[in-house]
Amino acid sequence: MKSTRNNRLTRNISLGVLIALFISLSTSCARKMTFSTSSVVPAAEGSIKVSKDKNKNYVIKVLVTDLAGVERLQPQKQTYVVWMVTEEGLTKNLGQLNSSKSFLAKKLKASFKTVSSFKPVKIIITAENDQDAQYPSDMLVLSTEQH
Repeated sequence: MKSTRNNRLTRNISLGVLIALFISLSTSCARKMTFSTSSVVPAAEGSIKVSKDKNKNYVIKVLVTDLAGVERLQPQKQTYVVWMVTEEGLTKNLGQLNSSKSFLAKKLKASFKTVSSFKPVKIIITAENDQDAQYPSDMLVLSTEQH
């Protein structure tokens, strides 16, 4: 009889731990967004992963492939800048998109990672003459759909 009670208790504890683990994993999973096709750089493709860190900030990771060098754009620009539109409708410059074109690389890849206390609802990449631009230029390269 004591053995049966211990088995039930162990089973109930195990079930509780599994439920807590499932809830934890389902709430901490990353949300993935993709970019719409670009009219400026049609071959460019990319995705964004947004997740929360232990401090409840948003971790934003951007990965783009087949992105032409900014010097090949018409008119030429100096850099690609990543922007975020917040739930409040504010547009924030997150920083410069870092590209890597190695000798053996087939595709121009660019990546970006940052942390924000604001929840992003839309991510935009523009071509700019200054990485510290206060507002996005008219040269919109990639954009996610607004959710």
